[in-house]
Amino acid sequence: MNAMLRAVFFASAMAFLATPVLSAEKATSHHIVIQVSQNDPERMNLALNNMQNAIKYYSGKGESVAVEIVAYGPGLNMLREDTSPVKDRIKAMKGSETGADMRFSGCHNTQEAMEKQEGHPIPLIPEAQVVPAGIVRLTQLQEEGWSYIRP
Repeated sequence: MNAMLRAVFFASAMAFLATPVLSAEKATSHHIVIQVSQNDPERMNLALNNMQNAIKYYSGKGESVAVEIVAYGPGLNMLREDTSPVKDRIKAMKGSETGADMRFSGCHNTQEAMEKQEGHPIPLIPEAQVVPAGIVRLTQLQEEGWSYIRP
């Protein structure tokens, strides 16, 4: 009987001790998605500022953070190789020590619509990944618990 009580006590103690560790890990991991849907250089720069500030803040506290900008509609100009007013800044940011915490996603539906309207391929900057639909990407990330920001 003593051995059985010790086993139950030990298992309960281990479960109790493991719980705060799991909670602490969850509390120090941050995921932020930022929407850019306007062809406005000020808004694009504001989104980049938000990205940098969040990464600087959480990294400075020793907490992990991932930030993704999703550009669609007129906002896709942010990630176009030929028209982006912020492509040099994005390149510098991705090349920085915190660049791995950043992701840039461009909407394929918008890219196709622009190609049809303009009559030529629309290249995106090398730092961008293409997603099938910007609105779907935003929805997926929010359903995974990411915090949504629209500057």
